[in-house]
Amino acid sequence: MIRLLRLACLGLFVSILGSAMAQNPSTESSPNIVLILADDLGIYDLACYGRSEHRTPNLDRLANEGIRYTSAYCGLSICSASRAALLTSKYPARLHLTTYLPGRANADTQRLRHPLIEPALIPSSQTLAETLKRAGYATGIFGKWHLGGGDSAPGMQGFDIAFEPPGNGDPLTTGGKNEFLITDKAIEFIKAQSEPNKPYFCYVPHHSPHIMLKEREDRIAANAAAWNPLYAATIESLDESIGRLLQAIEESPSAANTIVIFSSDNGGLHVPEGHAEPVTHNGPFRAGKGYLYEGGLRVPLIVRWPKHIASGKQTDTPVSLMDLMPSLLESAGIDVGRSVGPVDGISLRKHWFGESEVSEDRTFFWHFPHYTNQGSKPSGAVRKGQWKWIEDYENLSGELYDLSQDISEEHNVAKEHPEVAKSLHTALEKWKASIAAQECVPNPSINPELNQELYTTNNSSRLRIGMKSPQQIGAEWKDWRSKLNQAIAGKPTILKKTPAGITLPASNAITHGTRIRYEPETFKNVVGYWTEVDDWAEWEMQVPKSGLYRLEIHCGCGAGNGGSLVHVEVESGVTQSNEPNATEAKTEAKSETIEWTVRETGHFQNIVIESLGEVRLLEGKGTVRVKPQKKAAAAVVDIREIHLIPID
Repeated sequence: MIRLLRLACLGLFVSILGSAMAQNPSTESSPNIVLILADDLGIYDLACYGRSEHRTPNLDRLANEGIRYTSAYCGLSICSASRAALLTSKYPARLHLTTYLPGRANADTQRLRHPLIEPALIPSSQTLAETLKRAGYATGIFGKWHLGGGDSAPGMQGFDIAFEPPGNGDPLTTGGKNEFLITDKAIEFIKAQSEPNKPYFCYVPHHSPHIMLKEREDRIAANAAAWNPLYAATIESLDESIGRLLQAIEESPSAANTIVIFSSDNGGLHVPEGHAEPVTHNGPFRAGKGYLYEGGLRVPLIVRWPKHIASGKQTDTPVSLMDLMPSLLESAGIDVGRSVGPVDGISLRKHWFGESEVSEDRTFFWHFPHYTNQGSKPSGAVRKGQWKWIEDYENLSGELYDLSQDISEEHNVAKEHPEVAKSLHTALEKWKASIAAQECVPNPSINPELNQELYTTNNSSRLRIGMKSPQQIGAEWKDWRSKLNQAIAGKPTILKKTPAGITLPASNAITHGTRIRYEPETFKNVVGYWTEVDDWAEWEMQVPKSGLYRLEIHCGCGAGNGGSLVHVEVESGVTQSNEPNATEAKTEAKSETIEWTVRETGHFQNIVIESLGEVRLLEGKGTVRVKPQKKAAAAVVDIREIHLIPID
């Protein structure tokens, strides 16, 4: 019996130790991670991806020493949305962050109005940096964040050190896009990591080659043969700065166990913007930044890990930048499910190790309900296998392309394959419903003639370079560029006012009932275990100002559990007299109830942002009560937080 007890204790000890090691890895098993992100660099901008006129020897060498992906996709073809997806492994539509911050204003040239996006990355989002930091990593960001400040700033999202220089520097000293300054600070961070058993995560999101561009005259002259010498010089400077960083990594004792990843937030900028002429083109791929065609979504992706990844690998199998977070966490010995919960990406670690291949039949989704400064319209897209479906939300039409035969997306074959088109359209609709994606609404002040001129007559997705120079294209598209800019001149962008609103986190809930409770684990952080229909939760709040508020609940519901009927009761305006001799409190209260049918999201921690409607609140004390009326299946819902957002 004693021997059995000892064995049981030993087994328990080994289990606990294994769990601890998974969350607090050592440098023996856990790699250092250096993630380098370019800004607006297209898949056709590097020599190793076919752009022979561009000088990128350091990135070419990096590609030769690891894996080069030729069908890697960003989370969305625009800055902030793509970065949020990269760092959280969540679809931008799930985060309600579906364009750049602060976004393009509504205009009478636009047939639809944009949905209101979050003003920053949701503070409760679990980032790659936060998860690695909890597991014992030193973390630093050097470059462009572009996901908001305050509670959403890098220091609040898992980074020990945050260096965020401006996007324009001195080409002679710090680099035209401060690329050398950013690199030098990243090198300082790497060299300072000498603490035993403490790996590091170094995130290097460059401003380069985002407009506006400025370079040394001698470097521009040396690239005179390039299609755009200024842009080619900028790419060369970026590559040189990355070469410095690679040298510092290779001189470190842990070089073999350091994962280096290079990618870009979205495709190259193919239209005139900022400069009088376009800065680049995307070769055989259609359109670019801001579009859901391949030129906007495909990005370079290079992964090197000398200890585990064989050199000289290349694959055309589609992957997503959302795959990087689960891949890196798994490589660090961290259980993704028990550290951050469900994610929208998949782990590529076994593919890196050569143990398995990534499925070529995987489905990818994009939802982009915005007009952009590049001339694109609200749209959605799906890729599954060889097929790519792109849907125009303005005119409710779609285009189908067979990428195995038509990589340039020139021939819409929707009429030839109606069953494929219908299937992908249905898949897009179901996916949007499952993540509570925001949609556009009609614009009552639309100017049809201007809309036609800017988005149909002059369709910038069809801009092809042919034998034309950047100057020729700039001249031809000058009037279009001017009118697209003028359409929003003086018009403000409007965001959700979540920082100015009321946030009620799960940790502040007062639970009532037999089983409901707050679950504090990082991968949960919800009011959950809601298996009894009579259990309910309430939150107390202080309403700062009377007015109309939008009610949103961040929640999840497991597969097969959707459909529960819930009442959300909102009471406000409870005020008490401040007079010391008052015999009784003066009370004025307003109460509203919203009926809510819970949406199935596939998992109780697959959190979506559910907009339930508008309520009028009175200044003073208030309460939000969530009371199930009918339970559809095993459990009702998990709630991470409730937001009451002021509406002007």
